[in-house]
Amino acid sequence: MKADELVAVSSSLGGDFKSIEPHLIRLEKHLTLRTYLAGYTLSDIDAKIWIAIKSNRVAVSFVRKGSYANLHRWFTYVEQVHPEIQAEVKAADEARKTKVQEASRAGASYNLALQDTDKGVVTRFLPEPSGYLHIGHAKAALLSDYFAHQAYKGTLRLRLDDTNPSKEKEEYQDAIIEDLALMGIKPDVVTYTSDYFDHIYDTCLGLIRDGHAYADDTDVETMREERGKGIASKRRDRTVEENLRVFDEMKNGTEEGLKNCIRAKISVDNPNKAMRDPVIYRCNINDPHHRTGTKWKIYPTYDLACPVVDSLEGVTHALRSTEYTDRNPQFQWFLDTLKLRQVYMWDFARMNFIRTFLSKRKLAKLVDTGRVWGWDDPRMPTIRGIRRRGMTIPALRDFILRQGPSRNVVSMDWASFWATNKKIVDPIAPRHTAILKKDHVKVTVTGDDAPAEPRSEDKPLHPKNAEVGTKKVAFSKELVLDQADAKLFKDGEEITLMQWGNAFVKSITGSDPISGFTAELNLKGDVRATDKKVTWLSTQGQKLIDAELWDFDYLITKDKLEEDDELEKFLTPVTATMEEAFCDEGVAKLKKDDIIQLERRGYYRVDKGYEEGEEKKVVLFLIPTGKSK
Repeated sequence: MKADELVAVSSSLGGDFKSIEPHLIRLEKHLTLRTYLAGYTLSDIDAKIWIAIKSNRVAVSFVRKGSYANLHRWFTYVEQVHPEIQAEVKAADEARKTKVQEASRAGASYNLALQDTDKGVVTRFLPEPSGYLHIGHAKAALLSDYFAHQAYKGTLRLRLDDTNPSKEKEEYQDAIIEDLALMGIKPDVVTYTSDYFDHIYDTCLGLIRDGHAYADDTDVETMREERGKGIASKRRDRTVEENLRVFDEMKNGTEEGLKNCIRAKISVDNPNKAMRDPVIYRCNINDPHHRTGTKWKIYPTYDLACPVVDSLEGVTHALRSTEYTDRNPQFQWFLDTLKLRQVYMWDFARMNFIRTFLSKRKLAKLVDTGRVWGWDDPRMPTIRGIRRRGMTIPALRDFILRQGPSRNVVSMDWASFWATNKKIVDPIAPRHTAILKKDHVKVTVTGDDAPAEPRSEDKPLHPKNAEVGTKKVAFSKELVLDQADAKLFKDGEEITLMQWGNAFVKSITGSDPISGFTAELNLKGDVRATDKKVTWLSTQGQKLIDAELWDFDYLITKDKLEEDDELEKFLTPVTATMEEAFCDEGVAKLKKDDIIQLERRGYYRVDKGYEEGEEKKVVLFLIPTGKSK
């Protein structure tokens, strides 16, 4: 092997056995008559490849078995003769521990004492492509990414668990990959459970032949009742030959086959109901699979596919939420029964928020019935929804990682979530002004300081951050103010026009609503002495920009929706409100996804820029800040 080929190998040893085996074979041949990979002393490439193997649990385990004699000889020799290489590995491990300690100090304990990490860490994120990622998925993805890429020098695998074609779409599959990228998560490998359908099928055949699985045509309701009461199925003692025959009928989608499923033969009455002969294969002839088409008429369930493919792909540590805790003994049963490589499990608490539900079935119902605009609706708890509401990715990552991998299940208030976001947004959000169109009040400016002609001045976009830039503020004799502000004024009262100065209110016309008044400028007045400081816009010297200001409420009225609650009974009647407004001319320059602060109103995300679409207007979504209204 040439030097560049060895360099390429050094960066290709981080995957599962299937992906690294060809490289190990090449190294075995290369070392036939060599002590070192390159030259006659320990070279940089020797060190890189040795560390790469040492860092991969799958690789180092295989090499130590001695199946490849030359590779085993080289690896052991370098380990014994060059203690300095161990120092490099130790330094990397110390750096990892430091990261863990830093994360723990930031608000959560990451000191999990994961097993056998010295042999390499491979985590996986395993979403089903049957909907868009929600806030619960984000925790699983970010924790798996953290332990693979930050706490350890490991590998993160993304595997789309596409075993149910009746629910899955390519649209969801693509969206999941895009959403992970938006969260700054870059999996090292992307695979699909469907890549392994042939292997899982053969595995199920093996279970049946060994008497560990059987075909069952018990109807769904009866099966549910029998499992609940610990009653054995009447089909549990079918012969191996009969089970194999029925499985073949299932594979061919025959009338008899469609009446059956395959169940693992674990237990009838185990106190843990997850161990009571779970279904591991079922038929589906109605829905083509979005990747394999109509090749298969039978599909494995999560319970079988998960342990089989995790072990096959070299996953070392599988992190999943506590709702799967009861399934851990079942997962281990499959590993033991099938004599598969060990995969360690770690359960963490799912993130629950008040007045929020994460059931994809219920979320899909809202989308399908038009109660929301889509999966990216700002009221939805999907990644796309909360981003459209105005959540920044740094804040999302920070909030979730601060929760850590704790097993304690709590229902959180969204307030702390959005308060984290405000800390990111406030120092950099440019300030602009909006006046509501409804019942806006016309103001005539008088006095010695009143501008004879409209003029404009450069003002900072942010009072404390000059780097945000400047904006043009127009001044003239004709202004508009909000009705809510004008209603509070008394004739003769001194107020402050923000970014201009003080003025006396005179000649108020109208009462409910107020239609106008005169403002006599008093720029020598003390702005600290006034009680009312108000926003305003000049109607001359600039083009006022039409805007829609949207605000949103929780989708449900109940803090926690129970499993048997009827969704319709707890839906909030009105969850979106919109007010039309005038904005300053600078708002026309904003682009979609920009975040601004409208003075005295709050932070807003731009959902549509002024030049986007046929209507010349800006659409702004109010971003929660964690404070109650």
